[in-house]
Amino acid sequence: MTARALVVSAPASGSGKTTIATGLMAALRRRGTSVAPFKVGPDYIDPGYHTLAAGRPGRNLDPVLVGPDLIGPLVRHGAAGAEVAVVEGVMGLFDGRLSDGGGSTAQVAGLIGAPVVLVVDCRGQSRSLAALLHGFRTFDDGVRVAGVILNRVGSARHEAVLCAAAEEVGLPVLGAVPRHTELTVPSRHLGLVTAAEHGAAATAAVAAMGSLVAEHVDLDAVVRLAEPLPSGPGWSAVDVLPDARHRPVVAIAGGPAFTFGYAEHVELLAAAGAQVVVVDPLRDETLPAETAALVLPGGFPEEHVAALSANTPLRTAVAALAASGAPVHAECGGLLYLCADLDGEPMCAVLPASAAMSGQLTLGYREAVALTESPVFAAGRRVNGHEFHRCVVTPRAGPAPAWGWRGDAPEGFVAAGVHASFLHTHPAGAPDAVARFVAAAARSR
Repeated sequence: MTARALVVSAPASGSGKTTIATGLMAALRRRGTSVAPFKVGPDYIDPGYHTLAAGRPGRNLDPVLVGPDLIGPLVRHGAAGAEVAVVEGVMGLFDGRLSDGGGSTAQVAGLIGAPVVLVVDCRGQSRSLAALLHGFRTFDDGVRVAGVILNRVGSARHEAVLCAAAEEVGLPVLGAVPRHTELTVPSRHLGLVTAAEHGAAATAAVAAMGSLVAEHVDLDAVVRLAEPLPSGPGWSAVDVLPDARHRPVVAIAGGPAFTFGYAEHVELLAAAGAQVVVVDPLRDETLPAETAALVLPGGFPEEHVAALSANTPLRTAVAALAASGAPVHAECGGLLYLCADLDGEPMCAVLPASAAMSGQLTLGYREAVALTESPVFAAGRRVNGHEFHRCVVTPRAGPAPAWGWRGDAPEGFVAAGVHASFLHTHPAGAPDAVARFVAAAARSR
């Protein structure tokens, strides 16, 4: 079965596309349609809600991090066995990397040949909607805006005027969501509270989003707009990393404090031969038996600093594993956990550095080069990565740096088997690094 796909985008951030996209996934699933959920860009929060809504892993599509040629195979992989792929965009339709717009929702829509449904925040406008829709529809011939969902509509009269404006430019209105019924999910300094942290409330919020969309959006009309994904092979971790001979245990941190990861990472680790076991640093006091390597993804350890610090047995076990020379790969939140302290609370003390929250957001793509040989990257290896944090790390001593990129001082740490930095990378864009890491784990064992 070839899935049909559509993209849910908006003119700008804050238009309500996460509510509409997540609700659409939940509403379609509720009526028996199998849905494959996707998110454009390096977003680690929305996919958690997509997973709850669709009952399948939420996956990211980011041509900056993995390359444009891999987007088609990745979406076919994630949509295998599904009827409809729903892709939530990032920011506004044409917004992406500041230098050239790379990684935009428009680029991804073009790469997978999917039509775009535009979610428009209609507060404060009426017939001007026609000009907005005309502009978005004609700006790029390679992007097909096929319909609009009116969001935050004030009244029945307001809806009628907006529908007439959309008709002027020939765009079908697929739904009108009233202003007073829109749902919100708690947010913090990097966006929404993650689904893993929000717990049962996240499940209830997703169900409410599904009900909202089912009531106010024409699901049949939306599905009719979806078009089959282009034919071709799907991405496969086994095909990328064949002939695995190693079986080391690789622990990966999970739970509410460490949720920023990609579904393909675990698939690649397994394909490279690892026995992947999840450990929750908020609950588990020991690493899995025979752990040969540790992955510490990003997340919100700063929101759980007291509980992480109180788990002294696991902090001690992580420090001992790192001291043994075993491979440890930490990104962003994982870096904070390896520091001596975070906001004054003791952490694992693997790295001679202190971490603290700051008032400044660091955000953007980075074209990085590995400055130091490590169990993850060979020196000189070039990757595209992404930073997204409000923390600063102050070194107390001088471990070798992990990364360098134009215009900034070297970043991150490499010490023995540890590779730790703020830079997020997509493993599907660097599968050789995953194979290198698992091979190092096998030697460590």
